[in-house]
Amino acid sequence: MNGTQGNIVVVGSGPTGLLLAGDLATAGVPVTVLEKRPHRISNLSRAFVLHARTLEQLDARGLAEELEAAGRPLDRLRLFGRLTLDLSALPSRFRHLLVLPQYEVEKALERRAVEAGARFRYETEVTGLTQDADGVTVEARGPGGRAETLRAAYVVGADGMRSAVRQAVGLPFPGRSVIRSVVLADVRLAEEPATLLTADAVGDAFAFLAPFGDGYYRVIGWQRGRDVPDTEPVELAEVKEITRLVLGRDYGMHDARWLSRFHSDERQAPAYRAGRVFLAGDAAHVHTPAGGQGMNTGLQDAANLSWKLAAVVGGHADAGLLDTYQSERHPVGRAVLRSSGGIVRLAMAKHPWTLAARAALTVLLDAVGPAQRRLAGQVTGVGYRYPAPRGAHRLTGARVPDVALAGGGRLHEALRGGRFVLITPEPYEAGAGRADRLAVARWAGARRTAVLVRPDGYAAWAADRPAPAQIEEALARHLGPVG
Repeated sequence: MNGTQGNIVVVGSGPTGLLLAGDLATAGVPVTVLEKRPHRISNLSRAFVLHARTLEQLDARGLAEELEAAGRPLDRLRLFGRLTLDLSALPSRFRHLLVLPQYEVEKALERRAVEAGARFRYETEVTGLTQDADGVTVEARGPGGRAETLRAAYVVGADGMRSAVRQAVGLPFPGRSVIRSVVLADVRLAEEPATLLTADAVGDAFAFLAPFGDGYYRVIGWQRGRDVPDTEPVELAEVKEITRLVLGRDYGMHDARWLSRFHSDERQAPAYRAGRVFLAGDAAHVHTPAGGQGMNTGLQDAANLSWKLAAVVGGHADAGLLDTYQSERHPVGRAVLRSSGGIVRLAMAKHPWTLAARAALTVLLDAVGPAQRRLAGQVTGVGYRYPAPRGAHRLTGARVPDVALAGGGRLHEALRGGRFVLITPEPYEAGAGRADRLAVARWAGARRTAVLVRPDGYAAWAADRPAPAQIEEALARHLGPVG
């Protein structure tokens, strides 16, 4: 029997699991990551896009600058045909998306987690879970098939669409396949595309090209009449044919280092929590790749859950706080399924009425600013807010932008370390007993509102011109007692 009752076990070392493990370790929570694969970050990335809200979260962890330097920004996202999202007006420090392979994100997140003290157990596969009132017993199979048992206060399944954790706790994963026989290829190109991300759709096919940055490109393609099992081999000629059909040329594809076929599902677990076990990322929800929202949504799940687990395990919050993970993130997952599904269905439009709907939507988004901003907010993540109690201040539950603070700092810098940040109009002494959980700052400008910002960058509480007693009551409610 390994581990301690205060330990948290994270299953899966993809981006979601790595961010979660890094946050927990940074907060001083013992965390063990179980990963069934060997310790090797693959260069065969699935995701290529970091959106603005994810970049904000990474900035609050001191990682955005290095990833921005490694990636390539793009301030317009073309979805299909003439439908393009202008990101240059986003209400964010990051008015663009960042084209960067998933493995580069994993490298940065893994380094952070290791430096913070997270423990990793590779070639270790979960085979079963049992829960009791005090914790979770994890049964696993380690290197060489050796049976292992770990004890944890909580377990988080970030182990993908075929999650062993989700299956072990008996949570269903309802949904269906939306697109079948999608081809993937990593190739070199003789001719460089004119745009950073190249994508388009015709009535019977779509194609997408994105650079790895090492001379290879990822190609994703689909053709309506080609519906074969995932096990059917993929030849480079098929990838070229689809690309020529959609984009008018195949850019001289050659030297494929990887060819594969997959199907794209839309699924969501009805609950992200089963007792002391949680689901995050693809273990909780999967959807089409349209809009590049998959990895980003999982990272937002992790950012939401990590500080709550740390607060409960640290004795600073009641276990009921963990219920808000479901109430806050499940609706976002459902919205992502709808938006990505809507995009891909319009891209695949064939019948006259669906083609007409696509044309009407394109005109609407081109002509109506609020509609464009709403879709951009959904796709990039900056438009989501969380439920607030009845009668709460209008800012409660809202994402707080990276505001300037007195003395020249920024909110994202103050959030580093996983603490709450109290921003006040006047100097406020919060007491040394909360220094490990709270940073206090003042607005750089003349705002008269006090805002308590959660570690994930959303407003936990706000009030206009509050008395010191109101502030102290809010701190006690959200951070626990002093000491």
